[in-house]
Amino acid sequence: MTKQFAFYVDTSACCGCKVCQVACQEKNDLPTEILWRRVFQYSGGKWMRQGTIYVPNQVFRYYFSTSCQHCQDPLCVKVCPTTAMHKREDGIVLIDPATCIGCRYCEWACPYGAPRFDEEKDIMTKCDFCQDLLAKDGRPACVDACVTRCLEFGELDDLRARHGNLDAIEPLPKSDITQPSLVITPHRHAQESGEGTGRITNMPEEL
Repeated sequence: MTKQFAFYVDTSACCGCKVCQVACQEKNDLPTEILWRRVFQYSGGKWMRQGTIYVPNQVFRYYFSTSCQHCQDPLCVKVCPTTAMHKREDGIVLIDPATCIGCRYCEWACPYGAPRFDEEKDIMTKCDFCQDLLAKDGRPACVDACVTRCLEFGELDDLRARHGNLDAIEPLPKSDITQPSLVITPHRHAQESGEGTGRITNMPEEL
C-alpha cells in the first residue's frame, strides 16, 4: 500500500455544531435517517446538592465528529462475503454497490457503526472519503464545511508527524481492534477508550 488517507479531529476545538454532518448528507444526497458522519456529545460528572443549590462535581462535556475510519485492518472487509467491501491502494475503504447484497455483516462487524443500510436501495452505504472530490484535488465535504477547522485530512504518517499518534478516546472503541486511520487532539476532559466515566448524551433521533 503506497499511502493511507486518514482524518484528523481536534476535539479541543469541536463545538458540536454538526455542520460537518449536514455537509456530508447534502453532498451525498443521503436520506435523513442515514448519517455517514456523526457528531457525538460525550458527558459525565454529577451535580451535588449543597444546601439549597446544586454545584458541579467533575462535570464535563466534549464533542467528537466521527465517520468511517478507513481502518488499516478493517473488519468490514474481512467479513464481507462478496468482496463488495474493499480497501483501495490509497487506504480508502469502499463499497461496490453492484456487488453488495445487503447482508449487513459489515454493519455488525464494524466497531464504529460506520456502514449504514439503505432500505430503499437494499444495500450498505458508508463514507467514501469524498473520493470524487479527492480525484479533483479537492477536500472531503466535511473538512471544507468545518467552521472551527477542527477537521483535517491527509496521509496518516503526515498527520501523525504534525499532531501525534493518539487514535482513540471515549466514546470510540480501543484502536487495536481495527487500527483506525485517525489522529486525535484530545479535549482537556477526554477520557481513555474503555475507561470512560461518561456517556453519549445525544438525543436518540440524532444518533
